Amino acid sequence: MKQELLDQIIKEHHREAYFWSRQCCNFDDDLAKDVLQQVYLKIWEEKAKFNAEAKVKTWLFSVIRFTALEWQKKNKKTVPLNADFDLVEPEKIPEATSHEELILMLPDRQKEILLLVFYHQMTLEKASEIMEIGLGTARTHYDRGKKKLKELILKKQHYEATR
Repeated sequence: MKQELLDQIIKEHHREAYFWSRQCCNFDDDLAKDVLQQVYLKIWEEKAKFNAEAKVKTWLFSVIRFTALEWQKKNKKTVPLNADFDLVEPEKIPEATSHEELILMLPDRQKEILLLVFYHQMTLEKASEIMEIGLGTARTHYDRGKKKLKELILKKQHYEATR
């Protein structure tokens, strides 16, 4: 990729790219910076090629998402099969102190779609393109995510009121 084009992409989208990277890395700042640096390196080395059919921001967010997923898979800790654990999770009462912690309680796809739409002002169409899922699937995850987030917020408010 030409240096001028990479400089332009970084100047225009770095702030939003960093926030998206942070969100893809479960709000871990250090990991988000590493992922974003790897993304810029992929672009520079032309391992991630820009397709003129997409918008630059949509393409950049896709590269960030997949790079973050690669890092998480590479560093995932596994639990041995003979480990003792409960298969039934007790119902969580959210003791989260911030909206970030409540969002992290959502399933991955619901979390991603809500972050893209609410925090990055993308349409469901653009978000589905970044996530590489169908528009109907994106709408389903968006609707379920909003309902689940509302439920978590109400549980948290009830929990705090009864303390």
